[in-house]
Amino acid sequence: MNLWLRLIWLLVTSRMRPRLDLPGEASVLPFRVWFHDLDTSLHMNNGRYWTLMDLGRTDLVLRSGLWRAILRHRWVPVVNSGAIRFRREMRLFRSFRLETRILCWSENWLVMQHRVLMQGRDGGEIVAAVALVRAAIYDRRARAYVPVARLLAEIGVTAVSPASSPEVEAFLASEEVLRSATASER
Repeated sequence: MNLWLRLIWLLVTSRMRPRLDLPGEASVLPFRVWFHDLDTSLHMNNGRYWTLMDLGRTDLVLRSGLWRAILRHRWVPVVNSGAIRFRREMRLFRSFRLETRILCWSENWLVMQHRVLMQGRDGGEIVAAVALVRAAIYDRRARAYVPVARLLAEIGVTAVSPASSPEVEAFLASEEVLRSATASER
């Protein structure tokens, strides 16, 4: 139930927050660790991070206006790869922020970064977790991924992808190795 309430909260409040200018601006969402988020070690469950990151991507789609094109064309957002690094645990009632941004893209997919940030005792920012996700929008009718240039054009943006950082290159290389290794398992 907690996740449905968070989704409803996101849908209702997205209209009250400023529009995001993609690809440069990040979505920042405030959260708190609740009982439903805990695992048996009494800190936030690793699966919950991924679920909250779905809300970060949803916020990007809503506040950029891309949701209109997705609904109009009946496109489907998909994540086809992800990697996460947990750095600090988050215990019950801990407040934190989820920052979601687009880092770079290719013809048909985007690489996004999610950072889970909390305030340290000294008032400084602590990165509790960081994840990289490769995502795309799929057109079921065409049975193909929607080109990123078309996605950006739907919200009135023409932009060239920034160069990918070394960590993004490593992430994409590891995804390619894993894809190749599992291709023979079909």
